[in-house]
Amino acid sequence: MAKHAVEANFDGLVGPTHNYAGLSWGNVASKSNIRSVSNPKEAALQGLAKMKRLADRGFVQGVLPPHERPHIPTLRALGFTGSDRDVLSAAAKQSPSILAAASSASTMWTANAATVSPSADTSDHRVHFTPANLSAKFHRSIEHVVTGRALKSIFADEAWFAHHPALPSVGQFGDEGAANHTRLCGGYGEPGVELFVYGQIAFNEQAPAPKLYPARQTLEASQAIARLHGLKDSHVVFAQQNPAAIDAGVFHNDVIAVGNGNALFYHELAFLDEETVLADIRSRLTGAKLEAVRVTSEQVPLEDAVASYLFNSQLLNTPDGMMLAVPGECREIESVSRYLDELVSDSGPITSVEVFDVKQSMRNGGGPACLRLRVVLNDDELKAMHHGVLLTDALYERLTTWVEAHYREELSQEDLGDPMLLDEVRKALDELTGILGLGSIYDFQL
Repeated sequence: MAKHAVEANFDGLVGPTHNYAGLSWGNVASKSNIRSVSNPKEAALQGLAKMKRLADRGFVQGVLPPHERPHIPTLRALGFTGSDRDVLSAAAKQSPSILAAASSASTMWTANAATVSPSADTSDHRVHFTPANLSAKFHRSIEHVVTGRALKSIFADEAWFAHHPALPSVGQFGDEGAANHTRLCGGYGEPGVELFVYGQIAFNEQAPAPKLYPARQTLEASQAIARLHGLKDSHVVFAQQNPAAIDAGVFHNDVIAVGNGNALFYHELAFLDEETVLADIRSRLTGAKLEAVRVTSEQVPLEDAVASYLFNSQLLNTPDGMMLAVPGECREIESVSRYLDELVSDSGPITSVEVFDVKQSMRNGGGPACLRLRVVLNDDELKAMHHGVLLTDALYERLTTWVEAHYREELSQEDLGDPMLLDEVRKALDELTGILGLGSIYDFQL
C-alpha cells in the first residue's frame, strides 16, 4: 500500500561570492552577462523570498547551504602555495580565470546537486542520493564532495536514506544531477517513472550529438545512477535530448521540459524521439494517465523559450490544480507571455501561473527550477530528516538577518582576489552551519 508522501523542495542559498564570470559555455545567459557587476546580497534575498513565498503556501521548503568560495583547497591542488592569503594573491595575479572558477557561487543551482530517487521506486525502499560529478565544467566539478557532506548531514539516518559517491569524474560519465532527471507518478508515495534525459552516448561515436555546444549528460551516467539506486526497468525511461536544442542553448533538459505528478510540460524540440519517449512513459506510468502539455515552436519559438526560461519553472501541486512558478522574464517576452495566458485558460493540468523575481540568478543562467532540488519523502522519512534546514518564519528571519550582515552589495571579478572576501565568507559560513545545525561540512572547519 502506498504511503502518504510529499515533494520537498530544497533551494540553494546563493553564496557571498555570487558573480558574473561567464564560466558556462553553452549557457547563453551566463556568457551574455560576463564581467557585469553582481549584487550577492540581492541575489540571496531574492532566493530567500522565493523560498518563503512557497513555504507560506504550505509547500515543504528546505535550504541547502552555499559552499566555501574562493575554494582554497582547489587552488592549492593546482600549485598555489603559502598561506591562504598568499594562495589567493598568487591566483589573482597568475591566473584570474582559475580564481574565478574557484570562486563561483554556482552551488546555488541545486537542481544540479544530485539525483534523488524516492523510496517508492528503489529496491531497498530507502531514499537514494547521488551527488552529481558535474564533470563538464571545472568550476562545478569541485562541488560534489561538500554537497555529499551536506546531504548526509540532513538525511543522516541510514534506515531511511542511502548515499552514493559521485560517479567517476570523466566525460564518459558526465552527470548533471536532477537538471536532467524528473519523476512522473500518480501520487508522490506511489511507484513512479523516473525520466533520465541524456545528451549523448559516450561510448558510441556514431550516435547523434550536438555540434556547437557540449552534451553534459551521458546515457552511461544515467544508467549507472539507475543501477546504484536499485531502480527496476519498469520505473525508468532513458530519453535523448534533441541535439539541435542543446546547440540552441538548452544545456540541461530542465531548460526545455519540466514534470510533476502525471504532467509533463515540454517543448516539441525537447527530445530526439518525442513519440517514443511519451509511449515509454505511458507504458510504465501506473495510477494515473500521462498529461502531456506540448508547446510548439509556433506558440513559443525555441530562442524565446531559452531566453525566458519558461520551462525552467517549478510545477507544483495546489488544491486547485498545478501552479507554474515562472521567472519574471516570462512576462517580458511577448510569445511566452501570450502562451501563458492561453495555458491557464485551457482545461489542462496547469491552472495557474505565478511570477517570481530571481533576476540575479537568471543573469547567470538559472531560473526558479535551477534553484531547487526535489526530494520526495513519506511521513516517516520527513520525520527522520534533520529539520533545522526546513524553512519556517523564524528561520527565514534569521537567514535574512544573516545575509544582511555578511553579504556585499556589489562584487566584480577584481574583488575575488580580495583576502577580506575570503575572511568574510568563512565567518559567514561558520555562522550559517550553526544556524542550520549542520555541523562541520566545510574544509576550513575540518
